[in-house]
Amino acid sequence: MVTAEKDVSARIVRSTPLVFAAGAAVGLLGGMVGLGGAEFRLPLLISLFGFAALAAVILNKAMSLVVVLAALPARLTAVPVSELAAHWSVAVNLLAGSLLGAWAGASWAVRMRSSTLYKVLAVLMVLMAAALLATRITTMGTLDLPRGAQLVAGVVAGFGIGVVAAIMGVAGGELLIPTIVLLYGADIKIAGSLSLLVSLPTMLVAFARYSRDGSFAVLGSNLRFTTIMVTASVTGAVLGGLLLGVIPDLILIPVLAVILFVSAIKLARHD
Repeated sequence: MVTAEKDVSARIVRSTPLVFAAGAAVGLLGGMVGLGGAEFRLPLLISLFGFAALAAVILNKAMSLVVVLAALPARLTAVPVSELAAHWSVAVNLLAGSLLGAWAGASWAVRMRSSTLYKVLAVLMVLMAAALLATRITTMGTLDLPRGAQLVAGVVAGFGIGVVAAIMGVAGGELLIPTIVLLYGADIKIAGSLSLLVSLPTMLVAFARYSRDGSFAVLGSNLRFTTIMVTASVTGAVLGGLLLGVIPDLILIPVLAVILFVSAIKLARHD
């Protein structure tokens, strides 16, 4: 596995402009819809750059972690900590499930056969596309649940999101934000910041679990690749943020969903 990934790395070193362009495109797409873009990066790592499924997930997780860390200061500036503190119970409720889900998801991913993991990733990408369509071009309401039921739903939802985020190597904001709005009735701006506070420790747990697997060596053998793509992703995300709203959601979101659907089909057919 390590030798194969070194071969991939050697090929990629000669394609630095392509790596930067791909990372910038991912960041741009994510920035234009207020996401990190990791769901668009994953199929590129597999289809364009030739990484095996698990290696691509680990690389995607590492890059997503850096992008979230880069986005956190800006979010805390836009939404003060004092304002977020009033919603601390929401983060705790979701983390009670997401931390367990992240460990479980990463554990399942490292034990799956590669062919199975490709199919699981394809299904999850379809889920992401559906969530993108459902939450961005429709009006989200709020579930008026009793406190006890809300707590249980939060743990269950958090666990599921943790599993998905770990297996795909994403931050999970596209699932966390609508969950926070639906379950707790939070403002979308508050939900965006809370999602980062939940996703960061969740990603660290998944990252810790992946570090115990031999496939984690892919990070060391592709450090230059990772650095270039992360730098490009952050740059693209900043530009995408500046272009936020330039293309109407009714046009942009269906296009992005189609990209995810097509990528899912390609992954499902991957050997």
